[in-house]
This record gives sequence, C-alpha cells and structure tokens, in this order.
Amino acid sequence: MTLSKALVPSQSMLARTLMVLGGSLFIAVAAQVTVPMIPVPMTLQTLAILIVGLTFGARLGAATLVAYLAEGAMGLPVFAGGMNGVAFFGPTAGFLAGFVGMAWIAGLAADRGVRGFLPTALVALVASVLLYVPGVAWAMLADAALGLDASAWGADTAASVWQYYMAPFLLGDTLKAVIAALVVTGGWAALKGRNG
Repeated sequence: MTLSKALVPSQSMLARTLMVLGGSLFIAVAAQVTVPMIPVPMTLQTLAILIVGLTFGARLGAATLVAYLAEGAMGLPVFAGGMNGVAFFGPTAGFLAGFVGMAWIAGLAADRGVRGFLPTALVALVASVLLYVPGVAWAMLADAALGLDASAWGADTAASVWQYYMAPFLLGDTLKAVIAALVVTGGWAALKGRNG
C-alpha cells in the first residue's frame, strides 16, 4: 500500500485526478525553487518528483509526470526557470522525458512495500542516478545532430559527460534522495501515530 492510498483510501477517479493535478502543481512550484550550489545551481524539481513517486506509487506517479509534461507542452511555464514546451527542444529534454521513469521507479518500490528510511533513500538514489541515462543520451544526441553545446564534449566524451552533466549534480541528488526518504517515512510515521 502506498502512502496516498493510506491517506485517501477511496481512490475514486475524482480523487486520483485531483492528486495528479496537485502533484503536477507541486512539481511545477518546486522546479522554480533554485538552491545555490557551486558550481551549478539546482532546483527542487527532482525532489518533488521523488516525493510524488514514493507517495503515489508507479502508475499514479507516472501519470502525474505525464500530466506535468503535457502542461509544459501546452505552453504553461511549469519547467525550471519558467520554461514551457520549448524545453523539449533543448539539451535537457532527455531529463524531462526521464522524469516519468524516475517517478515510476520510485513508485514501483512504494507499490512493493519498500518502507523505512534507508531502503526508501536507496530507491530514491537509484531512481535519481537512472535519470542520467535518458538525460545524457539526449544531450549527446542533440549535440551530434544539432550542434548544441558541441564545445562541451571535447576529445574525451566520457570525461565531458561526467564533468558537465553528472558530477555537479550528484551531491544534490544524494541530498534530495535523503530528504525525499525523510518526508515519506515521516508521513508514514505521522499516519501511524494518528491511527495508533
């Protein structure tokens, strides 16, 4: 059972629709929050995605991210920096597409009963690391096909991928995985305290 099912047992169509819309709004707001980090600032977007996936489960979490991407495609400024569907044509589009998988992976673990701080944090970290697969793949494809940011890769592609697309974000991703685990396990503890 997921935290959302424990909190909203009915799971009617209306309840699920409101959860998807609320979750997509939560992610959109988090995408606008920038945390100063050296050398690259980060947003709280992936933290919100992890919380949604771990709380809603795989299907509802993925549906929330599909709705979020659809909102951006319709022109709403829901992506980081107030961007909209234009972001689908830039070097970070692979990360946008990967958000659906990120929520699904986190949600799948929640569906299968993963609870407790350490297991939840590990799932969140794995989901965060796997986000780099579509993110980096798209960036490399875009660079090759469109000449976007081509100077970043240099002679050693692996080193450039690490330097520009991964290393600056790993510490933040680890911290966000820990925070997501704290939020979700805290939600379970509060629910248990209320019912017990």
